[in-house]
Amino acid sequence: MQDLFSVAGKTALVTGGSRGIGLMIARGFVEAGARVYISSRKAEVCDRVAAELAGAGTCMSLPADLSTEAGARALADALAAREEKLDVLVNNAGANWGAPLAEYPDSAWDKVLALNVKSVFHLSRFLLPLLEQAARPGDPARIINIGSIDGLHVPVLETYAYSASKAAVHHLTRVLARRLAPRITVNAVAPGPFESKMMAETLQRFRDAIVGSCPLGRIGEPEDMAGVAIYLASRAGAYVTGAVIPVDGGISTG
Repeated sequence: MQDLFSVAGKTALVTGGSRGIGLMIARGFVEAGARVYISSRKAEVCDRVAAELAGAGTCMSLPADLSTEAGARALADALAAREEKLDVLVNNAGANWGAPLAEYPDSAWDKVLALNVKSVFHLSRFLLPLLEQAARPGDPARIINIGSIDGLHVPVLETYAYSASKAAVHHLTRVLARRLAPRITVNAVAPGPFESKMMAETLQRFRDAIVGSCPLGRIGEPEDMAGVAIYLASRAGAYVTGAVIPVDGGISTG
């Protein structure tokens, strides 16, 4: 039982891993003994954060622009040139766009759906050979998609493309889980409010109201996000697939 939640020695790729929720997960994996690659669009930021995380374990930088199919393929090829297998893929890279209904631009849909939904599909598909190589009886390879509670309930803010995209991620997770079983599990995490660049303005304006609406009475901490990712990536989560797990202090129950 002492190894039930271990990810030591596993190889993981975390997209959008240089900040926010992706960084919380990447740091948790590194400190738990995994071999971690992080990816983000800005190479200098990705390199700097990977070097920082490497102080606690093994972390390497693979910058990529996942807003296009070609960018997803390039990242998969870059990883395949370095590794023979991939135990855990965390599809976290994402974008948001807020604007009033009457002013919401078509370009917002293109940007948000391309990164939040299409990149999840493309990267998962291109990395299937490495994930298949990692699968073992009783210990499948893992895909963990980062959705949002905004894909579970109607958000307060006018983020039409974002909330629709996260609902799509949740259902794509279920579809891939059925398709890729039994050698690969596919689950989604639906975070509530966490301290991140994407949430910074919302928390600045509405922190008290958000905390007041949360049954657990607080904003999420990095350990909360690292914990659920480690659970899904470890032997403890090997029999879980097709699930969408809210990590929101109970907000989505309201």
